Amino acid sequence: MKNKEIFSLHAAVMLFGLAGVIGKFVGLSAIFITFARAFFSAVFLLIVMLIKRENILLNNRNDYYLIVLAGVIMAIHWFTFLQAIDMATVAVGTITFSTFPLFVTFLEPFFYKEKLKLKNIIVAIVMLLGILITIPEFSLKNQMTSAIVIGMIGSLSYALLCLINRYFSKSYDGKMICLYEQGVAAFVLLPSLFIVEINLTIVDFLALVFLGIVCTAIAHSIYISSLKKIKVHTASIISGMESVYSIVLALILLHEMPSMKEIFGGALVLMTVFYASLIDK
Repeated sequence: MKNKEIFSLHAAVMLFGLAGVIGKFVGLSAIFITFARAFFSAVFLLIVMLIKRENILLNNRNDYYLIVLAGVIMAIHWFTFLQAIDMATVAVGTITFSTFPLFVTFLEPFFYKEKLKLKNIIVAIVMLLGILITIPEFSLKNQMTSAIVIGMIGSLSYALLCLINRYFSKSYDGKMICLYEQGVAAFVLLPSLFIVEINLTIVDFLALVFLGIVCTAIAHSIYISSLKKIKVHTASIISGMESVYSIVLALILLHEMPSMKEIFGGALVLMTVFYASLIDK
């Protein structure tokens, strides 16, 4: 695996981490933020591809069906991710989301008829331990538990999205995949404009544009393109860094001080990420 590909993947993941911080900063409804994120990203990608005169048509009808499904899954993922952050903290929301490598570890061999490796199971278990350490409380009587459950739903949906994108990445450029998926997500979430109250300031608007273009369109295009040479499992493990990046960025930008449990758990996740990167072949 080339260092350039690893660096690009980490850059994309860092932008994903920033997305959660921006979502918390804006303070609007999670479903509206999700719509705005998908809308601005899809519009930006469409403009770029039209200017560059790139093909925007898929190869066959079945791919259209599958990418529509992927777009719906993306809408579910982004909404649950932002909702978990809104209900808890950036740290708890992103760390809970980071359980998705666990789902990928067991789903990828099933979808792609690959052998389930013991080392991948061990890495997933260690990462789960790091995530569990960071969860402050497991009481069923508080909002934190609900945020954890919602975050896990987002985790599963993202694992499925990654597996679908592995299929698309073999035939399509990352920009095209993102264009369709985010366009579908925006369409699915369009009714949110009529069911939630929106008090949008100019700062909120600019933050959402940045979220859609930089943290979504550019970051997801880089991430999906990396799947051409990097296995989904490896990419998912590196994506565990999102929780670490998010905690650091939330501390700097939102002054959300992580607890010692979050710091320790994040450190364990970080070590697992680098170990998985080194052992991948």
